[in-house]
Amino acid sequence: MRILCIIVANFAVLLTLNATELPQQDEKVHLGVASCAASMCHGSVIPRDGSDVLQNEYIIWSRADAHSQAFQTLLSPESAEIANKLGLENAASAGVCLDCHSDNVKTEQQGEKFQLSDGVGCESCHGGAEEYIRSHTHAAISRDENISNGLFPTDKPKARAKLCLSCHLGNKNKQATHDIMGAGHPRLAFELDTFGILQPLHYVVDEDYLKQKWSGDNYVTWVYGQLEASRATLTLLEEKLIDNSSIFPELSLFDCHSCHHNMSDLKWNENKGQGFKPGTVRLNDGNFKMLMIIAASTVDSDKLHQHLADIRKALNDKSKLKITITGILEDIDFIETSLVQQNLVQKKVSATSTLNNILQEGAKGAFSDYIAAEQVVMAIDLLFEFIDEKATFAADISLLFDIVADDEKFDDALFSKQLKKINDRWVKQ
Repeated sequence: MRILCIIVANFAVLLTLNATELPQQDEKVHLGVASCAASMCHGSVIPRDGSDVLQNEYIIWSRADAHSQAFQTLLSPESAEIANKLGLENAASAGVCLDCHSDNVKTEQQGEKFQLSDGVGCESCHGGAEEYIRSHTHAAISRDENISNGLFPTDKPKARAKLCLSCHLGNKNKQATHDIMGAGHPRLAFELDTFGILQPLHYVVDEDYLKQKWSGDNYVTWVYGQLEASRATLTLLEEKLIDNSSIFPELSLFDCHSCHHNMSDLKWNENKGQGFKPGTVRLNDGNFKMLMIIAASTVDSDKLHQHLADIRKALNDKSKLKITITGILEDIDFIETSLVQQNLVQKKVSATSTLNNILQEGAKGAFSDYIAAEQVVMAIDLLFEFIDEKATFAADISLLFDIVADDEKFDDALFSKQLKKINDRWVKQ
């Protein structure tokens, strides 16, 4: 019983983001990557023995992590063309670009060694080091104290999701808008666990790590990523559609492929419409569909299902839309609390139930739009990995990735067929 209480308490910690500001708004002085890169700090060429951390974190980041090249992207011909189309003098000096391609804090927050050209560096994610640079090396100083000194709690999946999504989806301070995408910026796709795995880890989850930090897994990270992505999307809908006085909506919040497809490709039919009339511009609701799966796998989902149906009908009525968004945000809070109190303790049971629901719904053609299919493939991949069945279904999963590799060639019938094939095999296991 004591162990169960400890586990529940640890998950309860995940709910708490406190009032921690994201690093770009933390008002701390950002000292620059060079302040972390000394060989005796985080710039060792190889991991150091006898240390609580690897001490080669800077080397891993600079040589293998795509974030280190984020600023360099702004120097490319493609970025120059995007900037020109937007009427910007230079992508590498435009705040709208630097907000996500660098640690774009105010000038007065930039330390002596700070360089925008470092890209998305240490303090972009870990917070301005003005205060914690001294305290974080002392064993007697707790992690909570370092967090109070400005260290951002990236180990917590809820906090990490909010941080990553601030660029990979957007928030009130920055967003890859439809104007930016129309100028040539790639469409954004993101899933917290998958994208975390794609970058090289610069830490090891060992005894020292577990003493002070929370260590997650694929399933918990995925769940919190979906909850926070849904929250962020709803917040953007509220800000960009309800509080916005513009006649024209922010189209980046809608499904790109509702409009961007060949006019002779008659995509709509009654079954795929899922309650939409022909010609409806659909929301970018891939995360909402995953949210529904999570709810169905864990708690009573009828209320959420109704709210998600209502939001489709409320897009032309701001007062109804606001009420519906508030209802869904309350649903998410309830789901999150319920998960912590109940099923996340039995994670493999929950993950299996989640996988079952995805496969069953997918076999019926529930994920016929590309953005939802993209989320489904990443979810299936990590869920099979989590329940130790990925090797058995590796070839099937690989084919799913092939089907969603190019949005312009996406075949929803083939996708549903492949999901049915996997589901049939899975049921027989």
